[in-house]
Amino acid sequence: MDSFDRRILMALQANSSVSIAQLAERVGLSHSACHRRMRALEESGIITGYGARIDPARAGIGLNVLIDITLVSQSNEAMERFERAAAEFPDILECHLLSGTADYRLRTAARDMGDYDRIHRETLAKLPGVSTMHTSFVIRTVKIWQGYDLR
Repeated sequence: MDSFDRRILMALQANSSVSIAQLAERVGLSHSACHRRMRALEESGIITGYGARIDPARAGIGLNVLIDITLVSQSNEAMERFERAAAEFPDILECHLLSGTADYRLRTAARDMGDYDRIHRETLAKLPGVSTMHTSFVIRTVKIWQGYDLR
């Protein structure tokens, strides 16, 4: 990866809906060179997809929830079983294996507390091998992730 690739990635993280022509102009490449580099970044797996950032409140999502999970066992089998189950539930937006006191941190979002109750009963309570679950509700997001700084 060189400076042009990093500029392409930074520009796409800021706005992935720009045309190839606009992207090429922003990063200082010809249309064809920019397109080739973009395809190479996709084929190498550095670019894994494209999406839109949405405003959760305007989309009807009132709760952003972080859940720290500790498993009964940290055996490979127990962790694989938990990870497979977490990946299957669409209500689980993110699942991270952690170092520290908790084994995993999950992120979910809900319309309201009633919707979170549904998520808790239909998703979180069905995760295998859970010893403890500590839930935190995000009060206010101070800074939202906007992409990696690749300068």
